[in-house]
Amino acid sequence: MALMPVAEALAHVLDGAESLETEAVALSDALGRVLAEDLVALRTQPPDAMSAMDGYAVRGADVANTPATLTVIGTVAAGHPFEGSVGAGQAARIFTGGVLPPGADTVVIQENTTRDGARVVVQASVKPGRNVRKAGLDFRQGEVLLRRSHRLTARDLMLAAAMNHPVLPVYRHAKVGVLATGDELVPPGAQPGPGEIVYSNGFGLVALARAEGAEVLDLGIAPDRVDATAAAIRRAQAAQCDVLVTMGGASVGDHDVVQQALAGEGLDLAFWRIALRPGKPMMHGRLGAMRVLGLPGNPVSSFVCAVLFLVPLLRRLAGRLDVHAEIDDAALGRAVPENDERADYLRATLAEGPDGVLIATPLPVQDSSMTAPLAQADCLLIREPHAPAAPAGSPCRILKLRI
Repeated sequence: MALMPVAEALAHVLDGAESLETEAVALSDALGRVLAEDLVALRTQPPDAMSAMDGYAVRGADVANTPATLTVIGTVAAGHPFEGSVGAGQAARIFTGGVLPPGADTVVIQENTTRDGARVVVQASVKPGRNVRKAGLDFRQGEVLLRRSHRLTARDLMLAAAMNHPVLPVYRHAKVGVLATGDELVPPGAQPGPGEIVYSNGFGLVALARAEGAEVLDLGIAPDRVDATAAAIRRAQAAQCDVLVTMGGASVGDHDVVQQALAGEGLDLAFWRIALRPGKPMMHGRLGAMRVLGLPGNPVSSFVCAVLFLVPLLRRLAGRLDVHAEIDDAALGRAVPENDERADYLRATLAEGPDGVLIATPLPVQDSSMTAPLAQADCLLIREPHAPAAPAGSPCRILKLRI
């Protein structure tokens, strides 16, 4: 059976995936969340004409010709509007953020004045309206300022706060169950016995999921038994996980029991085995409403598959429009041989060349069990199926590893 291309596999993973339910979150917790509704300003900003500088609120006509001597009739501070009005020949001492008193239309900055008791002398003429922030300069009540499906930045949170929204309607993040399988796995800190290895995959996958905002349920390590694996799968269903990620046991060996356990629980299998290196034995399917990604057991394979498939899925479920990985251009740092029928995602380091072009240099050993080169890599260098040999300096495409 022909291997499924990576793009086709990703289309299957995203097929039918829609934004999850909406929820209201506090403004302080909304960074990176995706708006589920248009956000309308609940107030006008600023609500009144306000001073942009420290100085004196005056009538522009009174300072058209200078020097001009005016009578100071009061003080206006931010949050303390002046109860009177400014008439001809009068001024009010005003500070930045103070509401412009009735009658005044201009602010003279204090550097251009000389104060003498109850009088102030304006030394330089000022055009009417200077140093005044008009009401609604920023926005007006009823304006739509943030749109549905927009992913909120720190700047957006400032705007939403100014719009007077204490909570925001956003799409719910996914709940992800993470299950490792294998008799050979022991947790970090344990002393591995003969044939045992320290479990590492899940820590990278949990970090990836949490970086996308997902709630993660760690289902632990299941031994290579169908009943134990099935029990863990049922725990994920009972916890109403939106996505179940398994690691290991996805192949068809005598001890690869994940497919058997999933099939026994009613998995609707979409695909198994894709044209990808590392990550060929990945599978995907559905258990009712729960989406299942069965990742390979080798650490690098599971991480690369999570970057390529889990991250886009979580973004789609969270309501994001930018679900696909951002691919950048670079130049090869060393020659690479021709490729076979599988897309290759080589671990590579990045450096900036003298002309500013990024140089991607594949690490010398690409074994899918090796975590040290993965940690050293800055990117995945993408080699398409059947790509011809390419010398150093040739253009290439990369996917930067940002976490």
